[in-house]
Amino acid sequence: MKIIVTGGAGFIGSNIVDALIEEGHEVVVIDNLSMGFIGNLNPRAKFYEMDIRDSGIGDVFKNESPEVLIHLAAQMDVRVSIKKPIFDSAVNIGGTVNLLENCVKYKVRKVIYSNTGGALYGEVDERDIPVKEEHPINPLSPYGIDKHTVEHYLYLYYKNYGLNYTSLRYSNVYGNRQNPLGEAGVIAIFIDKMMNDESPIIFGDGKQTRDYVYVKDIVRGNLLALTKGDNEAVNLGSGVRISVLDIFNELKDLMKFDKDPKFKSERMGEVKHIALNSDKAFDKLGWKTEFDFSEGIKRTLDYYKKSKMR
Repeated sequence: MKIIVTGGAGFIGSNIVDALIEEGHEVVVIDNLSMGFIGNLNPRAKFYEMDIRDSGIGDVFKNESPEVLIHLAAQMDVRVSIKKPIFDSAVNIGGTVNLLENCVKYKVRKVIYSNTGGALYGEVDERDIPVKEEHPINPLSPYGIDKHTVEHYLYLYYKNYGLNYTSLRYSNVYGNRQNPLGEAGVIAIFIDKMMNDESPIIFGDGKQTRDYVYVKDIVRGNLLALTKGDNEAVNLGSGVRISVLDIFNELKDLMKFDKDPKFKSERMGEVKHIALNSDKAFDKLGWKTEFDFSEGIKRTLDYYKKSKMR
């Protein structure tokens, strides 16, 4: 089938594009390259350099006639959303509604939406972790609010126009091609610092915990959603909590690093503890994680070592 992937030059998006092409699908990438890189683009994908807010994006849908939209393009930094909430909502809500309007106009069958699980639920009682989809949603950042708001639009466009969707609520994704120079992606950032013999910075006491999922597992979830999980919101997580200090110590051992981390004050808008229950993903998609954290972090480290040698 023909599939449009927004954000297809980014970390997760480019991995999804590669897998789609390997499966024999025809892929069209829309990316404004604000976070993505030309070097990530699969040469067999057709590329449009364009912002999802652009009025001319309808021409892409008209010319390409996609069956499915996989939507990853977003302003995805919690800190940016707090500093620039108007910009955040313009991209994450306004840009998405622009896409949905064109999906209806040009008869797209389904939207697969990349959502957040980590920023969606807010601060959760530890007794409720790993969190199920039915848990109350109380985001602590404009980013989390905007990402959840889109789910209401998805439901509206399904009920009013018959546009099917699956909202995939990701936990913290890591792996090949994550930008180590960005604000998000602690594993890539730590690896880059330690490869350059610099002490990583830990915000807060380092005891805050997240649920980390290797990018190939997330890719598989998107491919399964092409034909399953219609009109559902589904967590994609491991259910396992790992602290920032755990990550540092794991990498310290793997890389034989001999410095201590630096500590700075914790950052506004970030939850203390979160992990996702993915029983529904198994039920609706047949999905569960295949890579545990130890295997995933070794693969990620190998990727960055090879990249540095190129």
